[in-house]
Amino acid sequence: MPLISKPFRALIIGSSGTIGTAFINLLNSYDQCLDVIGINRHSVPSINYLYPETIQQAFETLNNKEPFQLIINTIGVLHTENWLPEKRLKDLNEVQLSQQFLINSIGPALTIKYFSNLLDREGGVYATLSAKVGSISDNRLGGWFSYRASKAALNMIIKTASIELKRTQPNSALIALHPGTVKSNLSRPFNGERIGREPEAACQDMLSVLLNVEREESGSFKSYNGDDLPW
Repeated sequence: MPLISKPFRALIIGSSGTIGTAFINLLNSYDQCLDVIGINRHSVPSINYLYPETIQQAFETLNNKEPFQLIINTIGVLHTENWLPEKRLKDLNEVQLSQQFLINSIGPALTIKYFSNLLDREGGVYATLSAKVGSISDNRLGGWFSYRASKAALNMIIKTASIELKRTQPNSALIALHPGTVKSNLSRPFNGERIGREPEAACQDMLSVLLNVEREESGSFKSYNGDDLPW
């Protein structure tokens, strides 16, 4: 039986990005969503992984509200104006590695630490956007060192945290969710505008998956089409 009852309340973390904005718009038009709250670097409260203290501060503000049945964290980084994913070992550098891990691993991990407490104890799903390229067993092409590694670390955090939550919050599920290639700033340098799906379609697919997550699926790595992905 799906964990999320209807109607439900939702929280979107990273609501100013392409996917986050699409989720906000979708849930605002979804009849069974009573309320959707979005937080980002510019909202009140704000959340900014360059300043990890904002994670706890945002949690403390939201902790005064009613619990959420659905939480989706869309924050992540693949490239900046200063660097693109590494193609070779010689491209590895400390700055890029540390920033990728801060935003793709450390920030989401600390967010799970706090924000999982905002889930409805009667039934809730917490999804963090990951990436198929973070799968160790599926890595056949190499490259993209820091992005792959930071997403692999994120996947381990989710899997490990899910084991604890099965004891402390048995009606909650933590999910790593692969959105596929979406037309966005993240995918644009990699032909995303041509091969990617529209954000609205991608979010509809992902929402359909999350609304059908069952208790036993906590700690799984899912694709936008519902398939289970290898770790």
